[in-house]
Amino acid sequence: MGRAYQNRKESIAKTANAKSKVYSKYGREIYVVAKAGGADPDGNLSLRGLIDRAKKDQVPSHVIEKALQKATSGAGEDFSPARYEGFGPGNCMVIVDCLTDNPNRTIGDIRQCFNKVKAKLGSSGTVSHMFDHCAILVFEGDDEEAVLEALMMADVDVTDIELEDGKVTVFAPNTEYFKAKQALSEAFEGIDFEVDAIQFVPQTTVEIGGDDVAQMERFLDMLNDVDDVQNVYHNAEY
Repeated sequence: MGRAYQNRKESIAKTANAKSKVYSKYGREIYVVAKAGGADPDGNLSLRGLIDRAKKDQVPSHVIEKALQKATSGAGEDFSPARYEGFGPGNCMVIVDCLTDNPNRTIGDIRQCFNKVKAKLGSSGTVSHMFDHCAILVFEGDDEEAVLEALMMADVDVTDIELEDGKVTVFAPNTEYFKAKQALSEAFEGIDFEVDAIQFVPQTTVEIGGDDVAQMERFLDMLNDVDDVQNVYHNAEY
């Protein structure tokens, strides 16, 4: 609890705040997930969770519907996931998740962002082993034991549960996301998830200061201006 929770919480907030063009990013991801697993949220759990998150981020319903219609019509681009890793300003670790229909264009755009702040783009696996790929669920509550019991009864593999300021935060492996969310929804009627996401959470953080802070903000802005970028994760602590 305490510091570890704060670092994780800041990681979530920074990732969310770094996003730009939220509607187009959600539209692209909904299209990809619907095309891969079907456009019916009841039969596609990944799509259901994604739509729920889009609504929480106030993505208009017409954006969601347009992406679903595009997926069912068979029209549109063939996007594939791409992940880039490296070291940013202050030698912090950075993961950039993309959806691209042109990998050569995308890696060129990402490399340019790294080069402009004298950062270093690495190969696959360069830093991802220093992050936990977690399902994160945050909701109002004050009883860690009851939450743990509900998850254990549903045979959910829980990584950690933290309680702070009247909020319960559940961390679980990313593969346990749907099972954990369903177990909590069934155990606590009317539960409202403030954070409902799968994120890369850093195992350690790197303090940056001075010019590195300004460079980091510039770096994040440039990355999120790249249309193919969906999410940016890092372990920088200002």
